[in-house]
Amino acid sequence: MSHPLLNAFWMMLWFFLWVMWLMLLFRVIGDVFGDRELSGWLKAGWTIFVCVLPFLGVFIYLIARGHSMGERATAKAEAKQQALDDYVRQTAASSGTSSADELTKLADLKARGVLDEEEYRQAKQKLLV
Repeated sequence: MSHPLLNAFWMMLWFFLWVMWLMLLFRVIGDVFGDRELSGWLKAGWTIFVCVLPFLGVFIYLIARGHSMGERATAKAEAKQQALDDYVRQTAASSGTSSADELTKLADLKARGVLDEEEYRQAKQKLLV
């Protein structure tokens, strides 16, 4: 007797497990190559081990280096966030004043006599270019 719904369930379960396995395999290989502390020989050894004996290699890698995988991922995410924050801070600081504000300041300096006509013209030219 055939049970099409049960067959569909088993097929979806195996497909989900297969996708999960591929994600885990790529995560381990990405961690091997992303770890700056491993030498080239160790990276090659782990890669060969994971490719030749995939299940055993991945499980041994997770047992041996699984805890530090999370620490490396967290450190990498924090570094990316810090770089983004620095970039946003730098960009916001450099674009904090507009050209109109700068021209107003130059005109004020000229009116007070701090800048003469030639200095004012040169500074204005630099702003407008």
